[in-house]
This record gives sequence, C-alpha cells and structure tokens, in this order.
Amino acid sequence: MRYLLFCLLFFSYGVHAQTLNKTDSNRVKPSDTLVVDSGFKDSLKIFKPTIYDYTYQTQFSEKKIFDTVFTKDKTFIFTQYNNRDNFGRVQFANIGSGFQQLVYEVNAEQNLSLLPTNKSYFIKGIDQIKYYDVKTPTTAFVYHNSMRNGAVLQSTYTQNIGKTFNFAVEYTGLRSQGLYRNSLASNNSTEFSGHYLSKNAKYEVFAHFIHQNVNNQENGGIADIDLFLNGNSDFNNRENLEVNLSNSTSRFGYRRYYFSQEFRPFASEKFPFKIRHTIFHQGNKYYYNQSAPENYYFTEASELLDYPASSKKYSKNLSNTVSILFDKENFKLDAGLRHQIIKLGIGADLPSNLNIPTELSENRLGAVGNLKINLWNKVALNSNLEFSSGKEFGSFLRSQNLLRFEPIPDYFVNAKVNFQTSSPSFNLLINPSVYKKFNYYLEDPKNESITEIGGDVNLKWFQSKVFGNFFRIDNYTHLNTEAQPEQSSSSLNISQLGGEATFSYGKFHLNPKVLIQSSLGNKDVLPMPNIVGRANLFWQSKAFKKAAEIQTGIKVYYFSKFASREYFPVLNEFILPDANSYSIGGQPIVDVYFNLKVKRMFFFIEAQHLNTTIMKNKSFTAPYYPLYDFRLNLGIVWYLFS
Repeated sequence: MRYLLFCLLFFSYGVHAQTLNKTDSNRVKPSDTLVVDSGFKDSLKIFKPTIYDYTYQTQFSEKKIFDTVFTKDKTFIFTQYNNRDNFGRVQFANIGSGFQQLVYEVNAEQNLSLLPTNKSYFIKGIDQIKYYDVKTPTTAFVYHNSMRNGAVLQSTYTQNIGKTFNFAVEYTGLRSQGLYRNSLASNNSTEFSGHYLSKNAKYEVFAHFIHQNVNNQENGGIADIDLFLNGNSDFNNRENLEVNLSNSTSRFGYRRYYFSQEFRPFASEKFPFKIRHTIFHQGNKYYYNQSAPENYYFTEASELLDYPASSKKYSKNLSNTVSILFDKENFKLDAGLRHQIIKLGIGADLPSNLNIPTELSENRLGAVGNLKINLWNKVALNSNLEFSSGKEFGSFLRSQNLLRFEPIPDYFVNAKVNFQTSSPSFNLLINPSVYKKFNYYLEDPKNESITEIGGDVNLKWFQSKVFGNFFRIDNYTHLNTEAQPEQSSSSLNISQLGGEATFSYGKFHLNPKVLIQSSLGNKDVLPMPNIVGRANLFWQSKAFKKAAEIQTGIKVYYFSKFASREYFPVLNEFILPDANSYSIGGQPIVDVYFNLKVKRMFFFIEAQHLNTTIMKNKSFTAPYYPLYDFRLNLGIVWYLFS
C-alpha cells in the first residue's frame, strides 16, 4: 500500500515517454528549412531542404532529426544485427540467435505477455515505433553480413502526403546458417506506421502494425565440450562437432495492431484540453517443434506423454484506453481508464491428471496517469503510473519516475525511482511438453515486485558519465536446474555502479566503459559476472579532401568469470546450473575495425574476436555454447533523401 501512495503522488502512468536531452546530436532546431527567393516579384520560391527537414519521433517523445553524425557509438550499434548497443550482453555463435544477459535489467515487454527471454532482442515495443515527418521521400538501408550463408537487410521507406499525413514501411529480413550444426536463424519483421495531424492541429493520430518472427534451429550446445577445448584441427570446421539436438526448432511470432487518436475540442489556448483514445491488439505465439522426441531429453518411453512432439503457447491482449489530457508546453497531465482482455493458452489439451488448464483468460480494469513538468529548460519531471487488476493474473502496478535537472550548464543529473509489481512472465506460468518433466503450471503465484532506485551524472569533462542502480526483487521467479519455475522466498538485492568517459589527444580517442555489479543476498538464484567492461581506442579524421571521414581502432570486451546459467532451448530461457556445470567468462573479446563515412553512407568493417587467430577459442556465451570464432563483420548504413 505504501508503494501505491508513493506512486499516486507523482500522477504517473506506464507508457514510456522521453524528456528533453540537450546533449543529443540529433535534436531538432526550432527554425525551419531555408527558402531562397529567385529575386523576381511573384516568382516561385526555391525550396532547399536541409537535414532538419527529416525528423522522426515515437508517440510520446520530442522530434529528432536523422542522425548522420559519425559518433563513437555508431560502431557499437550498426555492427549488431539488431542495431542496438548490446553492452551487458554476450551473443550466441550465430547472429539472430539471441544473447545471454550479463547485467540485470527490467524488460517491460514481458509484463502480462508471453515473451521468451532469448526471443526478446529482435522485438519492438510500442515505445520503439518511429513516426516520421519528411519533406521529400526518404529511404534508409541497413545491411549486415551473416555467419556462413545469408545476410541481414533492413529497408525503410517514408513519405509525407501533403503537410498533414506521413506513412512509413519497414521490412527486415535475417537469414544466417551459422557455423555449427543445426543453428540456422531466420528472422523477419514487417512494419507499417502512420501519423496524421490536422491543419488546425486539433486532431492527431498515431497508428502502426507490426509483425515479427524469430525462428531458430536449436542444437542444444556441443555434445563433447573437450573436443572444442582441445583445439584438434579436425574440428576447426565447427560442423564436425556433434551437437545435442538434431531436429528441434523454435518459433516466436509477435503481432500488434495499434491506433491512438487525440482530439482538442476547444480552439482557445485558455482551454488546452484533449481527449485521447488508444486501442491495440497484441498476439504472441511460441512454438517448440520437433519431428520426434529428442533422445537428449529422455532415456525411456515412460518419460514421455501421449502428446504431440511439437508444442504451442500463446497470449493475447486487447487493450482499450480513454484519457483526458491537460496539455501545456511545460506542463502536461493526463489520466484515464483502461480495459483489457488477456488470454494465455496452449495449443493442445494435456492429460487431465496433470491439472494444467488449456487456457486462462480475464477482463481487467485499470487506470493510467502521466505527469510531465519542464521548468526553465533546466528541470524536467516525468512520472508515470499504470494500475490494473483481474481475477486470473492478479494486480499490476507500475510506476516510473524520472527527475532530470541541469545544475550547471552542460552538466546533467538524472534520478529515477521505479516500482512494479506484476504476475511473473507468462512463459514461466505454464508449459506443455511431450516430456513429462518439462510440463508445469505455476498456480496462484505471488506477484514479482521490483524496486529500482538509481541515476546518472553527466559531466562535460571528458564527456563522462557516472551511473548507479539498486534493485530489490521480491518473489523473484526463475527456472531451477530441472527447468521448473520457482519463486525465491527471500528478496534478491542487486547493486550496479559504473562509468564511461572519452579521452582525446588530437585525432586519437579512448572510450572506456565499465560496470561493477553484485548481489547483496540470495545471489544463487541469478548468477552474474561481477565486472562487465569494454574499451574502444580509435583514430578519427576527415579524408579525401574532407569528402569522407575515417574511424579506425580496436575494441576489447570483457566480463569476469562466473558460474553461468544454462540455456534451455525448450523454453528459450536460462535455467540454474547443475552440479556438473562450469564457469564462463574471464576471456577478452578483441575486435579491430575500419569504418568509413561518405556523404550519407556508412561502411563498418570489423575483424571480430581477432584474438582467436593466435590462441584457442575458450570463450562461451553459456555452458556448452561457444562464442563465435574469428569472423569478418560487414555493415552498411545508407540514407537517401530524394
């Protein structure tokens, strides 16, 4: 109850929003594009668009321009298949096969939905959909090469129809064979978005449709790990190594229809009220397919059920929200009511003696609220609250509170207090399987409660940042060594402290980042490395009479040795290690790169895990899953403003 009272003080709600960030290189300037008069009366004006005429936003954020500046962070983003900086994660041997999370964080997309952890890194939430405003048709391409056969290509096209309506189409296709047996990744995403603002600015619409598939062959890891570690030349071709699974695949489908409209009934600025209506439907489906039960998971026929070898789980969420907004430039407040119909089910009925339901469903009622305050462009408060309740999945409460202030010009402080209590991830509530030991139904679970307190300080000196977070997790829900869900009886407390800076001397730059974390109690339920760090030493300069820009250097990524959880393909989750497991980490991952920018085109070339060319690869993503060997990684980003 004390958490609810605290959250209500902030009038908050659970839709992510962004506050102003004066350090962003792609903030939109208030002035419009240049217009040049030809010099004759009544003549046509010549329109010359600039980069500030090409902007995007998420629904609840400020507009930003297309970021075509060659900054140091680009080498961490556009060399990754999901186009995100994956600090705090370690990738599996094949791109498109996910990551192991090394640093604890909260994934809001798993709330009241079915989303396996290792399928989440390709998924876009509502607050990640971009809406554009461009003066001319615009196209963007992002390309990555793959492991052995295939490629990754993301294509985006957007265009304004008049001054009031914009639409965008985006397709991403990924196919990568992988270096090991039965490790093919085949992911794709189709996205349509539209934004409309009436001429009198009284009516606004945000709408999108997204359909994403994350499909992977599952090999269960290397059967004999000594053959990998001994470095026998017969196994330099990784396909010669036996794997544990031979006919298993996992598929995850994520589909969402979203429509949000706002109407301002009063024309006068004295009455800045709006009415917002938002409706969306989201469906998630997870399949674990086998042509026959795998011998790796059982030894006798009595360990199997009379059930299909392939299994299915799904969740559905139909959400309808009506809100009233008070919308001033520096003060925004809204509150509304939400109704949801949520379902969680399995594909085929299990034997009745297991007492595992085929479907769980409920109607939920709740409230949402949001408060945003901006004072003198120096202090910004963004506070959100969402609350709902139902008979099947219990109560849900999420509060996010961010205070940002600038005590001295160019020095920023962010402080946050977040809290949520909700049902555990739906993937841990229920599971059907032909294997008896992998069936479960977590009946009447306690809410998993997470309190987060933290922030960061951004300093002008060396472009440095110091950050810290503390998490308290009650009823932490995890999978034990038998792949069965459990809830910890005592709280899990995690502290994180880190920093980042950039040191420059002429055209040479050093950008280190480090995070130190520890579990203050109950640490056995979530093994993590104590140290995660990276360093980027690079040289950057204009070239070819300033027609191009070069960025070249060396990157080192490292996480300390720890007793890792094991990856469990049936659920696409990580389970606690058994007595025969072993530790991973303690091995540096070294990349050498050469990046080039020519006008609006970027080329990224990396020699990844270069140290394995002179020493044996002993690095792992998870037990029995080696990290990729040396590879040449290529990436291209191309913006076309026609």
